[in-house]
Amino acid sequence: MTEQQLETRSAPGQSTGNHQEQIAGIIAQTEKITLADGRHPTVIPYLSISRNSRITPLIPSVLTPSFCLILQGMKKLHYGSTSLEYLPGDYMVSMIHLPAFAQIAGVSREMPYIGLRIDITTQEIASVMTQAGISIKPRDKKVNNATFIGKADASLLEVFSRLLKLTGNGNPREAVYLSGLIKHELIFNLLTGDYGHLFLQEVLFDQNAGGIGQAIAWIHQNYSRSFTVHELADAHNISVSGLHHKFKAITAMGPLQYQKQLRLQEARRLMLSGSMGATAAAMEVGYESASQFSREYRRLFGLPPLKDIRAVRRSIDPGEF
Repeated sequence: MTEQQLETRSAPGQSTGNHQEQIAGIIAQTEKITLADGRHPTVIPYLSISRNSRITPLIPSVLTPSFCLILQGMKKLHYGSTSLEYLPGDYMVSMIHLPAFAQIAGVSREMPYIGLRIDITTQEIASVMTQAGISIKPRDKKVNNATFIGKADASLLEVFSRLLKLTGNGNPREAVYLSGLIKHELIFNLLTGDYGHLFLQEVLFDQNAGGIGQAIAWIHQNYSRSFTVHELADAHNISVSGLHHKFKAITAMGPLQYQKQLRLQEARRLMLSGSMGATAAAMEVGYESASQFSREYRRLFGLPPLKDIRAVRRSIDPGEF
């Protein structure tokens, strides 16, 4: 784990007996909604429930801006040079789109992995910050990773319990409206909690604060386009050295590695969906050479494209994450 992750895992608010009772109560609420493996949407547009009774290998995915609370089991996350683990009562936040590998461990059919996912945006966070008059000073001048783990406290768990109650109130329109208010309360809770400083990094929010958030968003939206690091730095008014330093601090990888992983993840998704073969998928995501695509694909996923796709189809559903 990084120094930042060790800091958050040793922060105040570790599980107590009452804390564990709260988690058990929320698990019981999820079981009223689903007992099946997979990711399940709810009547609340931004809330889904993930459940998995099998230990999985590392599954490639692209994290999207979200808040994920783990209730049961263990999840491992690997991206760039960073490895994280989160346990019951932990939450994982990703403020950006991030290529990663995820793995579920420590589960069985009797004790499956159960997690709650809430989609969030930096715009929603900035809105709550403005409306509530929240001003958070950074603890230091260093740029922190935009994906991190925190520990849910009693008040945060109580918010989730109320949110799940809405899914079973028999009035979808009321549930959607009230859940919007609860989402603002959830974000307020996070911003004023122990990890608020990690949510509000200037480089992700401020148009004039180094432009890293905008550079990351540009690559995510234009990953099939070729660019040099100099061109990216010039376009976002950043020095080349500043771009490298801040980009790696936030994503645990450099700009070109980030683009490459986005390309390969999307090509893999296209092949798994059956809509394209390897060559067509390579061209679609911006590769000009099929041999280069195959080399880089094997380096990231461990197998050549067609062998990897056959192996995945025989084993697990990649949509579980």
